[in-house]
Amino acid sequence: MATGASKIIEFKDVGVPRRLSPEASRMAALEAARGLLLEAGPQAVTLKAVAGQIGRTHANLLHHFGSASGLQRALAAYMGENICSKVAEAVTQMRGGVMTPDELADLIFDQFDREGAGALASWMLLSGNEDALDPIVEAIHKLVDEIAEDGHADTSLHELTLEMVLMALGDALLGGPLSTALGLPREAGRQIAGRKLAAALDEMQAQLKPST
Repeated sequence: MATGASKIIEFKDVGVPRRLSPEASRMAALEAARGLLLEAGPQAVTLKAVAGQIGRTHANLLHHFGSASGLQRALAAYMGENICSKVAEAVTQMRGGVMTPDELADLIFDQFDREGAGALASWMLLSGNEDALDPIVEAIHKLVDEIAEDGHADTSLHELTLEMVLMALGDALLGGPLSTALGLPREAGRQIAGRKLAAALDEMQAQLKPST
C-alpha cells in the first residue's frame, strides 16, 4: 500500500492545472478527500491535508467549503450520490437477471466498508457533525423512490433498504470482531443480506406473475 507521502507525490506528478473552474477545483478536492479517507481514515480528511493533495491553499478550500464540517458534508453528498448511482444500476441488473442477489449484497457492503462510507459516517457521529449525514440519507431516500414499483408508497422496499443499510454499516464498523466472536466467517453478514435480497426478489417476481 502506498504511503500518504507517496500518494501526494503521485498526485502532484500527474499535475493539477494551476487554473481550474470553481466546479473542477471543488471536484478535485472531493476526490482528494475521498482518497485520504480510504488511505488513512477519516481523521486524515482535513482542509489542510486536502489542500496539500491538490496543490491549493487552505484559504482556497475554505472558500469552497466554508469549514471542515462543510467539507465533511460535501464529501458525504458526493459519496452518497456515487453509492446510490451504483446501487440503482445494480438493482436494475438484478431485476433483469444479470446480477445475483449475492453480488448486489457485496456491492452494498463494499460501499460502506472498502469504499469508506461506514468510516465517514462513524467519524461524523463521533465528531458531533451528524447533520453532515443528511445528504447520504437524502440520496438513499431518493434512490428508493426511484427504483420502487409504487414510488414512495412501496413500504416493503423502504424496510428492505433500511435493513440493508443498517446491516452494511454495522458490518463495516463491527463485522470483523463480532463474526469472529460468534464463530462465523467474516462474510457471514454479506451472506445473510444476500439471502434476504434473494427472498425479496422472489416475492417481487411472484407478484408480477399473472394470476391463472
